[in-house]
Amino acid sequence: MIVLDLCCEKEHRFEGWFGSADAFEGQLARGLVECPVCGSKSVKRLPSAPYVQTRHAAPAPAQSPTQAKPADVPSAAPDHMPVSPETAAVVISMLRKLAREAEDVGSRLPEEARRIHYGETEARSIRGAASRDEVVELLEEGIMLMPVPPSDEDLH
Repeated sequence: MIVLDLCCEKEHRFEGWFGSADAFEGQLARGLVECPVCGSKSVKRLPSAPYVQTRHAAPAPAQSPTQAKPADVPSAAPDHMPVSPETAAVVISMLRKLAREAEDVGSRLPEEARRIHYGETEARSIRGAASRDEVVELLEEGIMLMPVPPSDEDLH
């Protein structure tokens, strides 16, 4: 899953979540990407730097004032600030709660997600299992889904 910074022709900035850059390009070409503010389908991808945080990442060494910054690194504050471990734990806890309350459709997740997306059945919260390829296909169709980390009990 990647998060892209996007902008419409009226300069409305927003984010889009996609399975890959190719998934974004495919959805854009099929007219599936639109501005959430004005509905414009004339959308472009803005340059953005990825933010990756790992548990074991060491802090970056301090840069002396005499060292030059690379030309392509923006000097403004980043749009996305790192999330504290406490906040991440609360979000994960909420996601797990929502998953517990959703209907378990098991391996039928891709089929049921499509039926809901295309209005063939009532909209409802579902959970289940899907292969990586199935998840990518769903995302390319514009069907949003989110993996939820298993609870500690599920890991044993």
